[in-house]
Amino acid sequence: MRDHPRPAPHSRPGRHRDARFFIILLATLLSACGLVSGSAMSDNVRPGPKAGYPGRPLTGAQLTVTSKEFTEQIVLGQMMGIVFEAAGAKVIDKTSIQGSIGAREAVKSGTADAAYEYTGTGWITYLGHTKPIVNPQEQWKAVRDEDRKNGIVWLPASTLNNTYALALNSANFKKLAVRDLSDVTALSRKNPSAVTMCVENEFATRNDGLPGMARAYGMKVPSANVRKMTGGVVYTETEKGTCAFGEVFTTDGRIKAMHLHVLADDKHFFPNYNVAPEINAKALKKYPAIAEVLAPVTKALNNTVAQELNRKVDVDGEDPHEVAKNWLIQEGFIKEA
Repeated sequence: MRDHPRPAPHSRPGRHRDARFFIILLATLLSACGLVSGSAMSDNVRPGPKAGYPGRPLTGAQLTVTSKEFTEQIVLGQMMGIVFEAAGAKVIDKTSIQGSIGAREAVKSGTADAAYEYTGTGWITYLGHTKPIVNPQEQWKAVRDEDRKNGIVWLPASTLNNTYALALNSANFKKLAVRDLSDVTALSRKNPSAVTMCVENEFATRNDGLPGMARAYGMKVPSANVRKMTGGVVYTETEKGTCAFGEVFTTDGRIKAMHLHVLADDKHFFPNYNVAPEINAKALKKYPAIAEVLAPVTKALNNTVAQELNRKVDVDGEDPHEVAKNWLIQEGFIKEA
C-alpha cells in the first residue's frame, strides 16, 4: 500500500496566507517560462453509449488538463483528459502538480484549461472565507458566483465529498456502539479513557481539525489520548485498534479495504469538499461543449466510486490512467475505437 500526501483539499487559508503570494508568483513564472511539464495523451477512444452528447463536439480543440498530486486528483484529471479525447480533442496532460495553488494558478492563468477541484477548497483556500456553507449546493453556488471575477467557471458539482471524518475498526465499532460524533462526545464525558485518537500532525492543531471539532461538539479528549503520526500510519493503527478512533478522508480507498466504519458528522462541522469541474472561462467560451462532455461523468461520481478507484491505485497498485479509463468504459462514457 502506497501512502500519498493529502493536505491539498483541506488547506486552511490562515496557515498559508503569508506564503501564498510567493507560491502564486512562482507558479506564474514557471508557467510563463514553459517549465510546467506536460505530455500528450494518446488514447484511441470514442464516446460511449452513455456519453450524453452526439458526435465528437470537441474535434479540433486542444485542451490541457491538470490536477494536484494525490491519488484521487490524478485519477480525476486522467478521467477529464480521456473524455476530452473521446469527444475529439487533442489533450495535454499536466496532472500531478504539487499542492493546490499550482494547479489552481494553471487553470486561472490559462496554462491549463480544466481541472477537477473541491468546493471547500475554492471557498476557503482560494476565496479566503473562514466559515463553510453547510448546504453542499449552496456552497457550490457561492464558489461559482464569486470565482467568476477570477476568470474561472465552476460547472455543477458531484456528490463526491472528500472531507474529514473519524473512523474505527469493526471491533471498536461494535464495542463502543457509536454512530456519530455526538456519540463520541457522550463517550468522552462518560468514559474519557475510551476515546483515544490517531491523527495527522496537522489535523491535531488546525481549527478545521481536532481543536475545532472538539469545540463544536463539546468533546473532552485529554491530550494524552491523542497520538500524532503521518496519514498512512493513521489508517494502519486504526485498523489494528491501537487507537479507538482515527482521522480519515471520506473517499480514501483504505476505508473499505480495512473495513473501517466512518462516523457521521451530525452537526456538519467539517466543510463540504464536493468535487466539480473548474474551467478557464476563455477555454469554455471557445469550446462550450466542454460542459456537456463532462456533465454525465461528474454526475456519476460519488464517495463509493472514489473509494473504489482510490483503492485500486493505493491498495492494489494499479496505474491511475488505466483505473480512470477502465471506469469510463465500464460506465459507458467512452469506448475503445
